[in-house]
Amino acid sequence: MLKMFLLDKNLWFPNPFFTDDEGLLAIGGDLSIDRLLLAYSNGIFPWFMDDGDIYWFCPPERMVIIKDEFHASRSLKKVMRSGKFRLTEDQAFGRVIRFCAEVHTKKYSSTWINDEFIDAYVALHYAGHAHSVEVWQDKELVGGIYGVAVGRLFCGESMFHRVNNASKIALLHLVESESYSMIDCQVPTPHLLGMGAKVIPRDEFLHVIKEFHANK
Repeated sequence: MLKMFLLDKNLWFPNPFFTDDEGLLAIGGDLSIDRLLLAYSNGIFPWFMDDGDIYWFCPPERMVIIKDEFHASRSLKKVMRSGKFRLTEDQAFGRVIRFCAEVHTKKYSSTWINDEFIDAYVALHYAGHAHSVEVWQDKELVGGIYGVAVGRLFCGESMFHRVNNASKIALLHLVESESYSMIDCQVPTPHLLGMGAKVIPRDEFLHVIKEFHANK
């Protein structure tokens, strides 16, 4: 049985390979800007659990989208070019993360994106490290995605849509952006796998992070 690491106010993380089978690395700590940056630069991300503690994960396998391997459907590209949606970046970060929380709660009756989580990522956004893509239809925010930048890696946290294709359009915008070469989707989902995402082992993912972080 692996030892469970408990974090305190000191700024550190254990070796990201020392997880359980599901990728749980440590419990506790806080969501300060410095700790979040240390986490993401080492391939670690937080989730809140029902007990109110912060759980830190680094899964044995990681789902990623590599820029040159993403396969957007013709229909999605057609929607992207249609002018039906307007896209912006970092214009409504707080609204995007709150809509992600709202949509997830409606779908699953709970969410890890609680008020403490929202406040932490909004602070990270104002510090220049967390970013969002917004999808608008007329003046209404109908989709979006937010995450954390580590050099040319975008660590996607969550996305939402209120009309069909809106979140896919936000994701496609990120893939086509000159700012990023890879998008971290964290855990595998059939939906994203069908769009060209792939699963890579943890050691490969951590190697990529070091390269992107060094060249940011």
